[in-house]
Amino acid sequence: MAGDLLDSRGRGEAQWGLPAIHPEGRKFGIAALGISLVFALFAWETLAWPMAFLSLGVFAFFRDPERVVPQDETSIVSPADGKIVQIAEVAPPRELVIADGSGTRGLGQEPVTRISIFMSVFDVHINRAPIAGMVQRVVYIPGQFLNAELDKASEDNERQHILVERSDGVQIGFTQIAGLIARRIVPFVKPGDTLGIGQRVGLIRFGSRVDVYLPAGTGSRVMLGQRVVAGETVIAELGKQPLREGVSQ
Repeated sequence: MAGDLLDSRGRGEAQWGLPAIHPEGRKFGIAALGISLVFALFAWETLAWPMAFLSLGVFAFFRDPERVVPQDETSIVSPADGKIVQIAEVAPPRELVIADGSGTRGLGQEPVTRISIFMSVFDVHINRAPIAGMVQRVVYIPGQFLNAELDKASEDNERQHILVERSDGVQIGFTQIAGLIARRIVPFVKPGDTLGIGQRVGLIRFGSRVDVYLPAGTGSRVMLGQRVVAGETVIAELGKQPLREGVSQ
């Protein structure tokens, strides 16, 4: 009825609810909880309670809340929850530029704006598509596990590049990067998949970073230190200049 408050799924009354736990994390949380119960059974309370809290932490880490996604065709949304730690003009990763034998078009070689988003262990780690379109490439690169906040993590760490292209030819490349604690990048998509803006594309276990490569001529609409929300925060708008001159470095 008119005047009703709707939730983010467009139904019912607006209200808060516990977010779902992604299936990828349920096994870890249940395992930790099971160990806690075994310790409690043998009256090892000094071990049982820490394991119980650890299981709660694991469930919280893999939470998968619903998001309200902008539907404006000019919007590029954040693929990750976290803090903006770098905005820089760089050359795109060669894996997203060179021909890969599939016949798909890669990014151009000219420098573009890269926005780096650092995710702590307290952030939601489900990553989402910054634009709607078809997945053109998914390229996994083995590597090290340096601090994900370091600039060289983009080239030295274990990472996975994803290239998405809209029907009008606009392309966005973004990279999931493993960090000190993160030890596995879990993809949900493959080349040929069609995505909606804000759709889930993968996760990174236990702290990491995501780099987004904006289309040439597109400036960021976020600032260093700003916190962003995957699928909701607009980090750039096609055809618009940066939010403020001089934020890139």
